Amino acid sequence: MTEVTPIPLSRLTTLRTGGAPVRMLEASTSEELVDALREVWAERDEWFVLGGGSNMFVGDEPFDGTVVRIRTQGIERMPGARPGLARLRVQAGHDWDALVAYAVAEGLAGIEAMSGIPGTVGAAPVQNIGAYGQEIVQTLVEVELIDESTGEVSTVPAADLGLGFRTSVLKHHYGSVPERRAVILSVTLELAEVGQGERPIAGEQLRTALGLAAGQGASVAWVRDHVLATRARKGMVLDPDDPDTYSAGSFFQNAIVSASFARTLPDACPRWPVAPDLDPVLVIPLSDFDGYVPPPAAVAPDVKVSAAWLIEQSGLRKGFKLPRSRAALSSKHALALTNRGTATAAELAELARYIQGRVQSEFGLILQPEPVLVGVDL
Repeated sequence: MTEVTPIPLSRLTTLRTGGAPVRMLEASTSEELVDALREVWAERDEWFVLGGGSNMFVGDEPFDGTVVRIRTQGIERMPGARPGLARLRVQAGHDWDALVAYAVAEGLAGIEAMSGIPGTVGAAPVQNIGAYGQEIVQTLVEVELIDESTGEVSTVPAADLGLGFRTSVLKHHYGSVPERRAVILSVTLELAEVGQGERPIAGEQLRTALGLAAGQGASVAWVRDHVLATRARKGMVLDPDDPDTYSAGSFFQNAIVSASFARTLPDACPRWPVAPDLDPVLVIPLSDFDGYVPPPAAVAPDVKVSAAWLIEQSGLRKGFKLPRSRAALSSKHALALTNRGTATAAELAELARYIQGRVQSEFGLILQPEPVLVGVDL
């Protein structure tokens, strides 16, 4: 590991806020990352790790602790993949979109719809990143991580990470602490070997986004190109010449609500059913078993509703900003809060709170922030 002169976090995060930390370490290998974290934890210092800085909202005051920058790189093909699949182990600091580009070039499918998502590979499982119907949970095999409580390195299967909609046991949700405080060192995925030819595209959400009819085929390269173009039109591909991309992506999560609450929303509100657990575990003590297994109770699935639609229908259009503020909604996408160049974290937080208040007043729903907040309160 290398101790470096602390860099203002406004230069390392895509929202462009935050002062310099007291201390900054850089790790270019897994061994250096493990050593750095063990040292910081032994000193009981305040800390956080920084990859691409695309999912963080950092306050204006200098961070009174240590920032560990993860600079590890590398993709390895690993043995043990099932027939028709390729297994890749990728270092945590590797750029996510560079991984997608590699997979597409190799004719591997499973993450191409997540093209253009900023950030690093190690951050991807933490919030179970996804786009257009693909999520990393669909291809993730395992992660190698180091636990803060013990300092031990272990390999953890994907099933033990509690992966859900933009969440995992590793995620620091606003107002709470992670169920498991740990840092990912590497990620292992299994991707389908499909080659460069056309194949039917599964998933209505992806077909709709790409303008494909049911059964219509496309290559992984075609899907990647069109996803990148779609995201660019929404200001969701980083571009130093476009202030609409000075954001943390979608600032608020699409809300997961009960079916009964969803029925209180206008019919025009976009919504998608969240698949229920179709195979719940039923435990009947042997002493109580009389030969009858009751059928599972019918439960209406929860519903995911569009936060962008709720924001716009509460009267806040694309490009909205408060008077004299340098923070604004993206002019391309109502779900992205943007720094128009020199906004403070306080200005962005003021806008976020205003949006939350408007949506709650109109629809009775409090939108939850998606980025990790450091030194900021909403």
